[in-house]
Amino acid sequence: MARAPRGPVSFGPRWLRAQLEQLLPHYPRVALCVAFSGGLDSTVLLAALAQLRAPPLQLRALHIDHGLNPRARAWSRHCTRTARALAVPLTVRRARIEPLRGASPEARARAARYRLLGAALKPGEVLLTAHHLDDQLETVLLQLLRGAGVAGLAAMPASAPFARGLLLRPLLPLSRAQLAQWAGAQQLQWVEDDSNSQLHFDRNYLRARVLPALRARWPAAARSVARAARHAAEAQQLLTALGAADAARAQVGAQLSARVLRTLSPVRRRNAVRFWIMQHGERPPPESRLREICGALLAARADAHPSVGWDDVCVQRTAQLLTLSVPAAGAAPAAVNWDWQAQPLCALPHGTLELRPDAHGPLDMDALPAYITLGGRTGGERLRPQRGGPRRTLKRLLQEARLPPARRAQLPLLFDRGRLLAVADLWVDESVQARSGSRRRARLVFHPLSG
Repeated sequence: MARAPRGPVSFGPRWLRAQLEQLLPHYPRVALCVAFSGGLDSTVLLAALAQLRAPPLQLRALHIDHGLNPRARAWSRHCTRTARALAVPLTVRRARIEPLRGASPEARARAARYRLLGAALKPGEVLLTAHHLDDQLETVLLQLLRGAGVAGLAAMPASAPFARGLLLRPLLPLSRAQLAQWAGAQQLQWVEDDSNSQLHFDRNYLRARVLPALRARWPAAARSVARAARHAAEAQQLLTALGAADAARAQVGAQLSARVLRTLSPVRRRNAVRFWIMQHGERPPPESRLREICGALLAARADAHPSVGWDDVCVQRTAQLLTLSVPAAGAAPAAVNWDWQAQPLCALPHGTLELRPDAHGPLDMDALPAYITLGGRTGGERLRPQRGGPRRTLKRLLQEARLPPARRAQLPLLFDRGRLLAVADLWVDESVQARSGSRRRARLVFHPLSG
């Protein structure tokens, strides 16, 4: 465990109370939940809040164990001891992060963390994270290097809607050095993540190699970049207001009029469509997809029914109207045990799945288990659709196939003890594919209710 030297500080519970009163109109009549990693920053935040705690303020903490570091369980135990010493209730959630080729481990861990935090947040509860001034500097620079737009350069806001409540970053005006000074004065202990020294992570490389040189030449870099981020946030507010006005003019119920969108300049058109998508609670598409929506999709013939998809979202044009399609919650088929030998037809909520004998079929019936579990997507599914080829994520296969999200949600998945065997009648895993010597072959045929 690490300690910091004692020294003069400007941070403390009184400063934090003033910050919370500014950010939360109903403070202290609020329920606060701290995202507690056990590191310096979140330890300072939790300890200062514990000193502020008094009815009617409610306080608890959440720790996410990513399981990526061999010391993760030890960190969880440290967090439990620290929270107990501060008399703060703590909940520990464990994330399961599957490796994914081409995906950043940092991004996957962050997504898993916020997914679990959001699921654990109670209605109206405020989630507090310990992001500070130096984190903001790193975030803005990383967004610049990734070619982000105005919204990305606005970086981390002090307050934003999140899950069923609010996400608050009260420490953003403070540097890490200021937090370390207070931690030393309080004789706090925290964990040091040894992965912070691994320079193949972008943020670690920036922190270790780039920022020291930057600060040596521009000592006020963090505060200057934070000010630029606030300017970008104000510019984004103006873009949002303009997008709301343009989208309102083009709106026909939940859809957008292609005719009205075509009257806008390309820049305003993209801004309006981006706003419309985000208004529905979806992440905006990559720039290439957005340009495709606002260009080729709008210019296509009225009877062409073009669509553009990304992730699990799709924009489709029918006649002169744009529709945003997303998977319906709970739309995937419930888990069903299928005795395919006794009953080759299986009725499902969204259609019927048939195992049809076929001398030229892609399935080897002798390689199938006696019982197959039919279920829907939960995330991270993979299979090897080409013999000798790489394992592919189902998400990527669906994206490449450009299936409408409503259709994706209907597809039954075939499992054997958690191992994905096939995706409806679209893809079959190598393990059950027919070979030249297969004696009994078959194919799957899915009959959706929609026809």
